[in-house]
Amino acid sequence: MADKEVAVSVHDIHKEFILPQNKNTTFKQTVVNIVKKNNKVTQKTLDGVSFDVNKGDFFGIVGRNGSGKSTLLKLIAGVYTPTAGGVEVHGGLTPFIELGVGFNPELSGRDNVYLNGALLGFTRREMATMYDEIVSFAELGPFMDQKLKNYSSGMQVRLAFSIAIKAKNDVLIFDEVLAVGDEAFQRKCLDVFEGYKASGQTVILVTHDMETVRKFCNKAVLIHDGKAILSGNPRKVADKYSALNQDVIDDDAKRKDASSLADYEEIGLKVNITDKTGNEIKSFKSGKDFMINVEWNPTSRIAAFVVNIFKNSGEHVTAFRVIPPKNASKFSINLAPLLGKGKYDLLIEMHDDNDKAAYDSFEGASFIINSQDVENVPIWSGMLYVDHTVTF
Repeated sequence: MADKEVAVSVHDIHKEFILPQNKNTTFKQTVVNIVKKNNKVTQKTLDGVSFDVNKGDFFGIVGRNGSGKSTLLKLIAGVYTPTAGGVEVHGGLTPFIELGVGFNPELSGRDNVYLNGALLGFTRREMATMYDEIVSFAELGPFMDQKLKNYSSGMQVRLAFSIAIKAKNDVLIFDEVLAVGDEAFQRKCLDVFEGYKASGQTVILVTHDMETVRKFCNKAVLIHDGKAILSGNPRKVADKYSALNQDVIDDDAKRKDASSLADYEEIGLKVNITDKTGNEIKSFKSGKDFMINVEWNPTSRIAAFVVNIFKNSGEHVTAFRVIPPKNASKFSINLAPLLGKGKYDLLIEMHDDNDKAAYDSFEGASFIINSQDVENVPIWSGMLYVDHTVTF
């Protein structure tokens, strides 16, 4: 019974690529390198990866660039053959590893719809019945008779995805479909995923968007340096992935801070974020006390500061107006906000006595909320926790 429930079984997959060290650009070089027994290097991409995807699973595969995700997908799709181990697929599988494969830039959008449909196994008559719906979803009606080479990359992706979602198969694989297209198109992608999840469609999704993993996936696996280092609960997998990226994010934030501060040497502006003991920090738990510290040259024209906190995705969280006394050169704001997990940026406005901008706004100091484990407060989603009571 258990075997019948498994849609895809990946067991102890290993994949190695042989990389030649000398390129043969002439016949002479080819002969010489044969004689010399051209040295080659073995690149190990996957090293003993195993997991099962059951029928009806919305299964997430996550990992940093270069971790082996794309190779894994191509092994599942049958594009590559494993060096060792095996993949078993129970039922039909349709991979959308690269949207738009099979498009012909010299043909019109209309012709490419029928061409891609044929690659997915549809007859011309079947595509004709779906054509209007595909064009409507892609929102490309006025452009369908233009050659594809005149489409923007976003238009091509919209058309490819609109065709791809018409495929009916036991297992569907999507690779980074949310990494392209505008916000409205991504919303449509998510609506399609909602439908897949509600209908019990088996989906394997590769993405760097951990909110999508938390929202849609019931299982996930984290690939790192060719190994499956964590699998199962998608929230735990997403949290582990974020932790792996923590050092990279922190280093990037520090470089951004240093670059931004260099522009403000004239007024001696310094901004940092510390704990209550004065140690500089970049990441911490929601609800934990931290300090925003601002220093400047008291001889500058600054009469007031407005300290803004923005979510990295653009939402304005809050702002504090600070009017320092004459000859003051620094202030600190003590905070303990119940913010959701994510990256936040400071934007500091500096005003003169007439409440007009004295200098360009300062951008650069950043911090990261990496956990929502606040005592007596449940896990929540969204930008901040709002204290509340419920009565019946």
